Amino acid sequence: MSLQVGDTVEDFTLPDETGTERRLTELLAGGPVVLFFYPAALTSGCTAEACHFRDLAGEFAAAGAQPVGVSGDTVEKQQEFAGRHTLGMPLLSDTDGAIRERFGVKRGFTLAPTKRVTFVIGQDRTVLEIVRSELRMNTHADRALAALRAAKG
Repeated sequence: MSLQVGDTVEDFTLPDETGTERRLTELLAGGPVVLFFYPAALTSGCTAEACHFRDLAGEFAAAGAQPVGVSGDTVEKQQEFAGRHTLGMPLLSDTDGAIRERFGVKRGFTLAPTKRVTFVIGQDRTVLEIVRSELRMNTHADRALAALRAAKG
């Protein structure tokens, strides 16, 4: 079962790239969260996608929102990814795949068990927008921003 626009996201906690436990409701306290699931840190597609989110950080801040990455990578790998590309956003480590499963973005094969899907989540934990694209890396941040701007009205 995958989440749909209008669904309420269950709260969860995952460690970020520093090993700090991050809770969804705490992340949402500052505004909407753009949760982007990606298959694997340090791969070319995921790097392009994460760097596009980074490059639009000012626009996300202006929209009152925060991008947060999630993959099945270890905390150490997320830390290397964040550091190498100065990403400046939380990268959550879902090593057991429980959150990936809950969001319905689990893929059958194990090399890249996470689908590339982005969820725009409002402060009340409602899904405002879902962006699905495996190949167009920039579409995730671009469409998330458009949804945030539309929601602000």
